[in-house]
Amino acid sequence: MFSQTPVQIAWVTENLDATERTLSALLGARRWVRMPAVHFGPETCSYRGEPADFAADISLSYAGDTQLELIAPISGRSVYSEFLDRHGSGLHHVCIEAADLDSFDAKVRAAEADGAPVVCQGEMPGGMRFAYLSAPAAGVPYLEIAYIPPEIRAYFEYVKQEQQ
Repeated sequence: MFSQTPVQIAWVTENLDATERTLSALLGARRWVRMPAVHFGPETCSYRGEPADFAADISLSYAGDTQLELIAPISGRSVYSEFLDRHGSGLHHVCIEAADLDSFDAKVRAAEADGAPVVCQGEMPGGMRFAYLSAPAAGVPYLEIAYIPPEIRAYFEYVKQEQQ
């Protein structure tokens, strides 16, 4: 479907502390940066074709140049709570990055044409766009495509620098 290297690996968990400890030991992540109660609202996000309204605690770190993301759903029905209900804690998605909004839209359309429907999509404060595509045939529940604008990239660079 794509020939791009993943920039992020993400897990959904019920326990951020335990997952942080385990992945730090296994992958060498040195410090985690938490973002509590990140809200995905109906004005900018959808889940299974309907307006979304959910929140999750998110923790970020890095293993080399790969971002590690931990997600703990805290309210509302979401792609995260659905996963946790069906599978328990575990690997949720890998993310590839689009260079700009045009390539983001093109990658999403191409994925859908290849049989990977969008399950959840939206725009976060700061202009970051994301789409989760169902990808069980690829051996992972979801593939995320993201457009990361300069402001968000600067924050991610800060998180990465915390590893040194």
